[in-house]
Amino acid sequence: VQLQASGGGLVQAGGSLRLSCAASGRTFSWYAIGWFRQAPGKEREFVAAISWSGVSTFYADSVKGRFTISRDNFENAAYLQMNSLKPEDTADYYCAARRSQRDWDPSRRGTYDYWGQGTLVTVSS
Repeated sequence: VQLQASGGGLVQAGGSLRLSCAASGRTFSWYAIGWFRQAPGKEREFVAAISWSGVSTFYADSVKGRFTISRDNFENAAYLQMNSLKPEDTADYYCAARRSQRDWDPSRRGTYDYWGQGTLVTVSS
């Protein structure tokens, strides 16, 4: 599956952005989706994940209550709605996909099989 992340940009603190992860090449519902981010000089970290059907969602503590992950298996896309953005949310955001439903650890980078390119989110204070 090929993944294409988009929707990043420059926003003021307190603002909102909606990231999209468009998938092509395979049946989208076969994959769990995760969002990760990487700030300059830092490790790539988990942000949010959603299960194959969309029933289960997972969030990093740092974004819980502010970010919402969703998916539309008919549109072959996943989304990350980001509200109440903070300067510390500034990073490149990546979406990733996992095929197997066994032993899935949503927050672990190594559990994902495919990655898209990043989309840059910059939050100004």
